[in-house]
Amino acid sequence: MFARKPLYISVILVITLLQSCNEYQKALKSTDVKVKYDLAEKYYEAEDYKRANRLFEQIAPQYVGKPQGERVMFFLADTYFKRKDYNMAGYQFERFVKSYPKSDKLTQASFLGAKSYYELSPRYSLDQTDTDKALLKLQNFINTYSESEYFDEANVMAKELTTKKEKKAFEIMMQYNKIGEFNFDMLKSAIAASDNFVSDFPGSQFREKAMYIKVEAATHLARNSFESLQEERFSTAKAAYNAFVKQYPDSEFRDKADKLNITIENGLQPFTEVSK
Repeated sequence: MFARKPLYISVILVITLLQSCNEYQKALKSTDVKVKYDLAEKYYEAEDYKRANRLFEQIAPQYVGKPQGERVMFFLADTYFKRKDYNMAGYQFERFVKSYPKSDKLTQASFLGAKSYYELSPRYSLDQTDTDKALLKLQNFINTYSESEYFDEANVMAKELTTKKEKKAFEIMMQYNKIGEFNFDMLKSAIAASDNFVSDFPGSQFREKAMYIKVEAATHLARNSFESLQEERFSTAKAAYNAFVKQYPDSEFRDKADKLNITIENGLQPFTEVSK
């Protein structure tokens, strides 16, 4: 008798599952919007976001302009988010914010929309277009909802994405400098990348090395330039060295920078003598 109990439970579960599937399939084919709406909410509450999403997708156009439209659109966006379809979630939350600017769900929708783009941000070594979009969305949220319960989380995410962009920009600068060992024109890009990095990320942990890299790249560029360009380029390298030493007099890169400065001084010497 007792041995049959697990089998009995299994049969009940199968029957329940079949009934649920049957109910769902009937709702999908039904022309009764209310039936779809009620079942969609039932699935949403039960955290069956896949089925809920499908039903909300079907009925959303029919609720535009109606009192329940706000609720349907929010649930539709949220089911995309819960299913980790962040492209659609971001798009739908944006639609919700534009359609219902006075909604009680406006703050939550704005946050989840920004978080959707945050989830789409790739690792730092890849293209950061989605990271830029996520940062913009998060910064807009932070500026608009400073008293929100989501404020701290939004700040943490924004900081993480900023660090990711720092790493990407720093990596690009380092690549330019490395390639510059064989292609001297790339040293110009390394110098520009250093300037951009220092300007864009003034508080970065990589700022010190970025400023040193400019000294290195500018020195190597000047040394390998035509004589007609050397005075100007060695002067640029000297200015980079002076700025670096002023900012970081006790830098771990100071010895290397001082050795480069000897090369700079030697490169400038002929032009100094001519001016005398």
